Amino acid sequence: MNSVTDFSAPDGGGFDHVETWVFDLDNTIYAARHSVFDQIDVRMGSFIAGLLDLDPVAARKVQKDYFRNHGTTLRGLMVNDQINPEDFLNYVHDIDVSPIPPNPALGAALGRLAGRKVIFTNGSTKHAENVLTRLGVADHFHGIFDIAAAGYVPKPEPGPYHQLVERFAIDPRAAAMVEDMARNLEPAAALGMTTVWVRTENDWGREHSDAEYVHHVIDDVADWLGAMVGAAA
Repeated sequence: MNSVTDFSAPDGGGFDHVETWVFDLDNTIYAARHSVFDQIDVRMGSFIAGLLDLDPVAARKVQKDYFRNHGTTLRGLMVNDQINPEDFLNYVHDIDVSPIPPNPALGAALGRLAGRKVIFTNGSTKHAENVLTRLGVADHFHGIFDIAAAGYVPKPEPGPYHQLVERFAIDPRAAAMVEDMARNLEPAAALGMTTVWVRTENDWGREHSDAEYVHHVIDDVADWLGAMVGAAA
């Protein structure tokens, strides 16, 4: 893995070649310490408890089993319980995004960062728009590729990555993907993208973080982008 400060590695592992930046949303474009995804996690358990008439402990087990076996809890519910995905997404994303503070530094860095910026999320467009608006950075993004656009097939299944590339006419060799779940970077690297893992304390995020397809490791997106555009200047 390359260093966070390696902005233009001579082996092509840096970022001078990047024309399109692909960012995950939750716990990536904003820091995990703001605990917004914790609200979503709780609401997923509540949805399952109501749907399947389970107590919270049993619902939690189903939630995590579906996540491990199907990539997302939503996909597990669709496969095993034939739910309407929009009902689930509307319920779990009905959250308070106010714990995320506006981030002028992130906005400034995105504004100075050359190239298109795209959000690629296993969540919904509405949720992404709420988060980006709260951060004050929505105007910096060219588009959002959400779970509905992917046919409700989640990362890291390869299909959505190909759909993303086609939708936004991305040259993967001139793209970088930033993501807090290391395993979600494997298909991006296979396409030729430069990958950036946002370090996390979550077990599910750290899984495969030592793999060769993780090219760079950072701690905070705003700090990293700020340092990078500062170095370029």
